[in-house]
Amino acid sequence: IKLLQRLYDPSEGEILLNGVNIKNYRLSSYRNLFGTVFQDYQLFAVSVAENVMLRGDITEKDKETVKAALKRAGIYDKIQSLPLGVDSAVTKEFDSDGAVFSGGEAQKLSIARIFAGDHEIVIMDEPTSALDPIAEQKMYQNMFEACEGKTVIFISHRLSSAIMADRVYLFENGEIIEQGTHRELLLLGAKYADMWHKQADAYSDSEEVTT
Repeated sequence: IKLLQRLYDPSEGEILLNGVNIKNYRLSSYRNLFGTVFQDYQLFAVSVAENVMLRGDITEKDKETVKAALKRAGIYDKIQSLPLGVDSAVTKEFDSDGAVFSGGEAQKLSIARIFAGDHEIVIMDEPTSALDPIAEQKMYQNMFEACEGKTVIFISHRLSSAIMADRVYLFENGEIIEQGTHRELLLLGAKYADMWHKQADAYSDSEEVTT
């Protein structure tokens, strides 16, 4: 992912976009193609709206974009419950009345940045690690609806999300060891299938204990 975004350049080989080496594109323009939520996302001590838009000078139109993004990310009701709504400060670093979010809420707020942007390529690195399975499923459904016709790359150890992918790549020790659709990889009966069945069994056991 860092190679795709030119945070690093490959030591050998090349990466092409529309048949052109990505080094030949203006770096700022190339990176603007991507909307990314890394696993180690960061919230900033500014307003909710500024956190979502990742800039200042927020207009009323921007606020409508932010509200729509928050709804898709599943955290709109929480933000609306704050005294200043999307104008509320995040963290108490500079404002004693600033909002403090749980891990899942903070993750949803970072995901809202993707919904607020207009990116050709969306990359999400373990975007739902702090969400429960139901919230995760809903978030992915909203993501795919919002990004129809665009490229979405998501990295996850939860294989339940792989069902929705057009193509699955299984990495091990820096190499692709299996690739195909979810169904194709299950029929292959190799490592992906083994991981899938173990996770499915774990969910079944958990449900039985809960019941």
